[in-house]
Amino acid sequence: MPKLVRLYITQCAIGFGLSAGFVALLLWQNVANLQHLVTHSDMGGLAVFLLWLFNGLVFASVQFAMTVMRMGDDALPPAGGKRMALEPMPIRVPVDEPRKRRHL
Repeated sequence: MPKLVRLYITQCAIGFGLSAGFVALLLWQNVANLQHLVTHSDMGGLAVFLLWLFNGLVFASVQFAMTVMRMGDDALPPAGGKRMALEPMPIRVPVDEPRKRRHL
């Protein structure tokens, strides 16, 4: 299996594990009376599953993105052309005389 696919699967598993912990914490802390809604409804299991699934998709995506962004090679200098040295230069700005205001 290619290294990138293995990395993706690993990070997805971590993201869905974090999602399981997050949903468990939400239910344990009874945020927005969620525990009562889930336990006293016949569709509570589906609600918990969907909450876990959608949070898992977000957490897995963020986990993979953070891992990929940390993989950069810090030993290489930034690429690009030569940088120009910027020096301040005065610029003359014409100013009109202020108009007299009429008071109403």
